[in-house]
Amino acid sequence: MNRFLLLAALAAAAYFAWAPGAGTLPRSEPTPVTPGPSTSAAEGDAVLDRAFTQRLSRVQVAGEGTVARMLRDDRDGSRHQRFILRLASGRTVLVAHNIDLAPRLDALRVGDTVAFYGEYEWNPKGGVIHWTHRDPHGRHPDGWLRHDGRVYQ
Repeated sequence: MNRFLLLAALAAAAYFAWAPGAGTLPRSEPTPVTPGPSTSAAEGDAVLDRAFTQRLSRVQVAGEGTVARMLRDDRDGSRHQRFILRLASGRTVLVAHNIDLAPRLDALRVGDTVAFYGEYEWNPKGGVIHWTHRDPHGRHPDGWLRHDGRVYQ
């Protein structure tokens, strides 16, 4: 009996080691919570509120907010333009826009409206929206920012 179990375990291990695609985990994808970049600001606020209260990350979100504060660029590693958006719900979120992969929003000022489509990462301060650009490797949904009628990605 023990010999049979050992042979069965070895056969299963061999199958998972050499069968095409067997034993591989699916690639981790961001959680698709919104239908896409055409989501209304109210729907985007609701998704972001749920992601924040449930401490969710890797959530694709779309929405719109008003620039509440401009921050210095993050220059560690890939450079990111950073600013705080205040949503209609009153919640604030940090936007980290990769300016090594997408154009900077040079004319952006406090009080301006910015629409976004990107990936939300939870943190206790309200969270971060990043991936607001095209993925040069084609493995992540393309994001964007829209300001003053122009799309930045």
